[in-house]
Amino acid sequence: MTIFNSLVAFACIFMLTLFCVLPIGVRTSHEAGEEMLPGQATSAPVNPRIGFKMLVTFGLSCVIFGIYWVVGYYNLINVDALFGRG
Repeated sequence: MTIFNSLVAFACIFMLTLFCVLPIGVRTSHEAGEEMLPGQATSAPVNPRIGFKMLVTFGLSCVIFGIYWVVGYYNLINVDALFGRG
């Protein structure tokens, strides 16, 4: 696995993890009991905590990528054998 392949795999894992983490803990103004500002969308989050979610996403992505790398490096899952070609 080249460095480019690793970067692309990490970017894909990061984005998928980010989209899974983003909706966690989101509350709208109505749910939080706060007054909405004029022109504010009803679905806008009160405190999205993007920085915290990016750190959590980075940590989870590192763990998932580590598992992906170990499986690929040590050839723990032989794809050819899975499809009967090996």
